[in-house]
Amino acid sequence: MNFKKFVTDFIDLLYKVKITRLLFDRVVSMSMKREFIINYKGNDFVFTSPNSLNKWRLDTFSTKEPETLNWIDELPSNSILWDIGANVGLYSVYAAKVRNCMVYSFEPSIFNLELLARNIFLNDLQRNISIVPLPLSNSIGLNILNMTSTEWGGAISTFGSEAIGHDGKLMDKIFEFRTLGISMDFAVEFLNIPVPDYIKMDVDGIEHLILMGGKNLLKSIKGVIIEINDDFVEQRETATKLLLDAGLKLEKKLHSEMIETMQEFKATFNQIWVR
Repeated sequence: MNFKKFVTDFIDLLYKVKITRLLFDRVVSMSMKREFIINYKGNDFVFTSPNSLNKWRLDTFSTKEPETLNWIDELPSNSILWDIGANVGLYSVYAAKVRNCMVYSFEPSIFNLELLARNIFLNDLQRNISIVPLPLSNSIGLNILNMTSTEWGGAISTFGSEAIGHDGKLMDKIFEFRTLGISMDFAVEFLNIPVPDYIKMDVDGIEHLILMGGKNLLKSIKGVIIEINDDFVEQRETATKLLLDAGLKLEKKLHSEMIETMQEFKATFNQIWVR
């Protein structure tokens, strides 16, 4: 018997006892209520942290993607920002609180949506941040959201019939569900979501497909920060062409010292495009 099965069987056994079942339920309930305060550049932010993954996200808030925080710092006050791939909302909250942005947080993961909503509420940003719980793609229709994690705060998921990950290779998915995907242009034309001034995009592999679905929208935006893997040639070349065709130019590409040490993501950069 492997260790994981032993632990699972042991927990199942304990759960059959009323007192331990009540204890487990209490632990799960209290875990979602664990809150931590981050102070960054003189501003306090409150985030829920039900597990070690979210605690790691909070511990690396200023070091994992400092280029994204710096990019947000330079946004004009009151800008409209689309946070595509919002996860649990760290950057949505930061942009709304520091730059008073009106943020539209696109996040389709059923495991992240509760944390995203809680983090918005904890920072009293309900009037600044709107959640859009649908995946973006190059077209409108039903398809599969492929996921490599079912943890609260998990990442590396993709929308589409082929489970292509951030590096262009098939991802090792462990969970999936069928849902409705929309394009950026559809979101504006038919859902009346305001055209963004700026876009932050990090969706682990289909960035180029999402850009395909926003050719009209891209013509008017002022800037983009988008995560691109240089080794994923189709993604890199398609995204570059679409952004250039929209009249944008690549200002720089960056990643942190932390990412530089992670072999799996070493070729991944946040590209900053400006008009």
